[in-house]
Amino acid sequence: MSLLTNVMDHSLDDGYAEAAARKRAAGDGRLPKTLRAKLGLAAGLVLAAFVVTVGAAQARVAAPTVAKEREELVDRIDRETAAADELEESVDELRADVSARQREALRNSGGSDRLELVSILSGATAVHGPGVRLVVNDAKDTVAGGDGEPRGTSGFSDTGRVRDRDMQRVVNGLWASGAEAVAINGQRLTALSAIRAAGDAILVDNRPLVPPYTVLAVGDGERLSTRFQNSPDGLYLHALQENFGIRTGISVEDGLRLPAAPSVTVRTAQPHTQNTENTENTGKGTS
Repeated sequence: MSLLTNVMDHSLDDGYAEAAARKRAAGDGRLPKTLRAKLGLAAGLVLAAFVVTVGAAQARVAAPTVAKEREELVDRIDRETAAADELEESVDELRADVSARQREALRNSGGSDRLELVSILSGATAVHGPGVRLVVNDAKDTVAGGDGEPRGTSGFSDTGRVRDRDMQRVVNGLWASGAEAVAINGQRLTALSAIRAAGDAILVDNRPLVPPYTVLAVGDGERLSTRFQNSPDGLYLHALQENFGIRTGISVEDGLRLPAAPSVTVRTAQPHTQNTENTENTGKGTS
């Protein structure tokens, strides 16, 4: 108790009290004593007040200019957004016009049966019917945009990410198993479709997709499912599931609806008459 009482009675060390007493005795206070020191302090205070006042005045003068620039930037963004919307509408109209012209060209090229077959195979028309639904997703603990090494040509890293080459094998396996029409996340595939990668994203015809990747394939559902799962590409997908945790699921569906491709390029081939003439001339020379 005596120790606690001593601490309470002498909370300030005696050395601090002695130093303060010496300072008072020497006349060393905080405020300047001489006239020169007082004038210096006053000049410093006036200078500080002047700097603060000038800064406040400049900020007040510049405020309307900043607000005006902000309004101009907002107006510019609104104009550019409206222009982009108009261009998008124009693109949609042009795509619709191109699709109509393609259908007309196909209609003039043959009978209705041939037109329907060519339209389905080319992806120019929407289709519906039985088939399979295949869902491919990244591994459960995979984080998009991670620092894992990308898969190499001869092996894989344990990133658990679905790559573009995986989806290429899945789609090719479905085609080879008898699929009549294929779509990924609502994006219809044609003979000219490209599945590629841009960083961590998978692109189908330059349109980015996000997992899970839902692949719809129209065809004989039971047969298509069995043939795909027993094919090399189906076994490849199963190996990804077993070794890297990629999640997959396949089911047979009675009614699938696939949209038409947004744009289909119509190409025709013509014989090269010049090469034929050169072949004939060459044959005549050697005979």
